[in-house]
Formats: sequence, structure tokens, C-alpha cells
Amino acid sequence: MLFNSLSFFIFFAVVFALYALLNHRWQNRLLLAASYLFYGAWDWRFLCLLIFSTTMDFFFAQRIGCATTARARKGWVAVSMTLNLSILGFFKYFNFFTDSFSTLLNAVGLHASTPTLRILLPVGISFYTFQSMSYVIDVYRGVLTPTKRWLECVLYVSFFPQLVAGPIERATNLLPQVQHPRVISDYGISHGAYLILWGLFQKVVLADNISRIADAVFSHPPDSAVGTLVGMYAFAVQIYCDFSGYSNIARGLALMLGFRLMLNFRNPYFATNPSDFWKRWHISLSTWLRDYLYIPLGGNRNSAAITQRNLMLTMLLGGLWHGAAWTYVAWGFFHGLLLVGHRFVQAIFGPARKNEWRITRALKIIVFFHLVCVSWLLFRAESFAQAWAMLGTLLTGWAGQEIGLPLQQQIVTLAFYAAPLLAMELWQYRSGDPLVVLKAPRLARAAVYLALFYGIVIFGNSNAQSFIYFQF
Repeated sequence: MLFNSLSFFIFFAVVFALYALLNHRWQNRLLLAASYLFYGAWDWRFLCLLIFSTTMDFFFAQRIGCATTARARKGWVAVSMTLNLSILGFFKYFNFFTDSFSTLLNAVGLHASTPTLRILLPVGISFYTFQSMSYVIDVYRGVLTPTKRWLECVLYVSFFPQLVAGPIERATNLLPQVQHPRVISDYGISHGAYLILWGLFQKVVLADNISRIADAVFSHPPDSAVGTLVGMYAFAVQIYCDFSGYSNIARGLALMLGFRLMLNFRNPYFATNPSDFWKRWHISLSTWLRDYLYIPLGGNRNSAAITQRNLMLTMLLGGLWHGAAWTYVAWGFFHGLLLVGHRFVQAIFGPARKNEWRITRALKIIVFFHLVCVSWLLFRAESFAQAWAMLGTLLTGWAGQEIGLPLQQQIVTLAFYAAPLLAMELWQYRSGDPLVVLKAPRLARAAVYLALFYGIVIFGNSNAQSFIYFQF
């Protein structure tokens, strides 16, 4: 079931109606059953994997909590991490690594036959695996006391609004909300409904319509710099609206049920540097990588060289988390270089002034936005060859190129759909409040709600398209 489908809204309406009638204990039982039904609708075979994975970590967290020696605690957390990463590695990376190994052997003149299995990727496995792992690690660190109730633990991981594409919640935030009674409030319904409406607009109006431009350009890369630039901009808008749209819908659904999920995006294209970007983009993943990878590696507590190594390793693994392809690794490497370069510049010139000129900040935003767009070439391209060819076109394809009618139509379409996004992002950025619409005068709020509603009705894609991050 897709969030942007009629079947899901029927499903949620039934769940919400029953949920409002039940007490806390039965609400949790209902939510777990609904979550398993929601996930099983994708492929019932992988529901068993989800149940096994979450039950396994419930057991390991119990063992860690009962362990009386540091050695035993380390042993249990090591077993948990090994099994979780082995499951994730098998389903997501087995063919990738065997194919890469075979290519390496062929390159040095050794011909070997490596096994290739027809492995289906369970939807959301990267998200729920990281969420389950964080629970066990937090118990091991003593940040969290393990719950004694299986249902609470598995519901924390399987909660359907954020199960398949995040945000990657921490047990310290979501588990207490599972354990304690929740209230359906006017605040939750009104704010949740707005987040759902805005998220649907981002997905079915902006992302789905702009995806046609990005798909056309990356399927048949043009030989003009303008055409390539349009495709690059289109994908930048598409992936942001697609993913942040999902996160907004997830937060809205949860809020209507009395839960509060973390903010996953905060105007990332207004970032002025790479460090600022990763505080704004996919915040649940970037903070997960910071807390469970970068800091345990040593963070910035050692020499500059060690810090740079830690940054690069974190971003390389962050790139690999997104998919089994070397282009994703290269995307992570590119962002690692940006982070390392930014620290190097800061070491020479010092941090940016807090009260810098607006024109200076605007120029930084524009420059860094285009660096991010270049990284999206690696992320979206089918191969290194395609990414390199499109980058070469951007650098050399400006002379003697005419802007024909098809390209003109693409430019107009992109501008038409990007304009409302830019207006909303500017409003949020200048106010510093992602929910600024809800604090506007009543007439202004009504105008926004009507514009979003009729935008969905008139321009929305009626064929429910999958969200991009479902493949990760």
C-alpha cells in the first residue's frame, strides 16, 4: 500500500476509527496488527523476516540488560550487530559484492565463476534494520532500559507510518510513546492533516510531474549543457519532494494517532556548506551515522588526519547504505570530500561569521546547491560512464546549442512545479519554522489549504507511483 493510493487511505480510516475506540493496550495491539498487514501487503514472505529481525533484537536487548559482566554485554551486542548486518548484507549486497569480485578477478586475468542469486530486496530493510540496531546499541550503552514486553519492542520498529522509509526513529523517542497512553487531540488532527496534505502535494504534484523530465534526461542524456542542467535540477527537486513528502505524510499520520516523529528535513537546499546540509537533509540517517559510526570511530577527538578519515569512512558507508552500486559509494565519497574540504577551509579562515551579509549567505547557498546537484548526477546516473559524460556536457556543451521546443517545454514545466516549492521553502526558511503555515492568519491558512487541495485534484498524478527511497 502506497501513501498516495486510495487503498491506503481506506486502510488508515479504518485503523483510526478503531484506534479511537480502544484503550492503550488494545491500541498497541491494533497498531501492530495494522503494521504487519501494511508491510505484508508488499510481500508476505518478508513479513517473517521483519518479525524475526525485531524479535531477535528484543531477545538480545534482554540478554544485555541481564548480563552481569562487561564481556557478556559486549558478546551479546556483537552477536546482534553481526546477525543484523549479515541479514542486510545478504539481501541487499550479496550480488553486488560477488559481481564486483568477479569483475576484479577478470581485470587481473583470472576467470572465475561467482554465484548469482535472484534475491528480492525486502522493502524498507535498510530503515528498520538501522532502527532495530540502534535500540540494542542504546541498551548496551546504558542509555535505555530494555522493555520486557515483546509487543512494545516490535511495535517500536514496525510502526507503519515510518516503517518502510523512515524517519529512522530512536527508541529513546518512540518507545516511551509506545509504552505510555496517547491522546487523539485537536492539535494532532489539525497539524497531522496539514502535514499529510503538504506531503501529498510534494509527492503527487511536484515529484511525480517533475520525474518525467528527470527520467527523460537520464534515459537519453542530451548533448547540450542546458538540457543536462534542466535534468539535474529536475532530479534535485524530484528526490527532495519525493522523500520529504513521504516523511511529512509519515509524521502527519503519526501525529493524528498521538505520536510525534522526528523532523527529517529542514530546508536542505538553503544550506551554506556541507556540514549545514547534513544537519538539514535526511536528519534521521545523518544523526544515526554520527552517533553510531562517526563518534565511535573517534569523531573529531583526535588529529585532523584521523578526523578526515572518520568523515570519509562515514560518508562512504552512508553512500553504500543507499544502494548496491558503486555510483552510490562515489556519491558518498563526493560528500565526504566536501566535508573534509570544508573543515580544511575552516581551519585556515575560521568559521563563518554569525552576522554575515545577506548577499554572502545567498551566494554560499547558490554555490553549495549546485555542488549538491552535481552529486545527484552520481546518485541518479545508471553508471560512472553516464555520470562522467553528463558532467562533461555541463562543462563543455554550451556553445552552438539551440533551445528547441521540447527543451523549452521542459524548462517551463520545471519552473511551474518548482515555484510553489520555492515559495513554501522560503517562507519556512525565513521564519525558521517548518510549520509556519499553521501560525499564519486564518484567511492565509485557508488559502494555502485550498491551493494544496485543488493542486492535488487538478495536477496530481492519479496513478500511484512508488517513493524513490523504497528501493533503499
